[in-house]
Amino acid sequence: QVQLVESGGGLVQAGGSLRLSCVVSGRNISWKTMVWYRQTPGKQRELVATITGDSNTNYKDSVKGRFTISRDNAKNTVYLQMYSLKPEDTAVYYCNYPLYNSWGQGTQVTVSS
Repeated sequence: QVQLVESGGGLVQAGGSLRLSCVVSGRNISWKTMVWYRQTPGKQRELVATITGDSNTNYKDSVKGRFTISRDNAKNTVYLQMYSLKPEDTAVYYCNYPLYNSWGQGTQVTVSS
């Protein structure tokens, strides 16, 4: 059984930084695509960043240049480094392992203006 556990969220002022972590257990993530999503109340979950098995990355336009997705296969962990945070980045952030359609419980990020 695959389990994903996110951490690192919190309350930060606009312009601040946070690093989210997603620790995966039950399956090795090496050479597999991993994804970060986010969701705000009343809205659909939206894709934020993707990292492929060979570490190619893609980002939602509004976070390009501010967010960086990375992976540490030895730790079976995926990260989302977020800089220059804006109030509109406020959301619950979820880690996703598409191959197994597995999701974490989410971690709340709140950016105050």
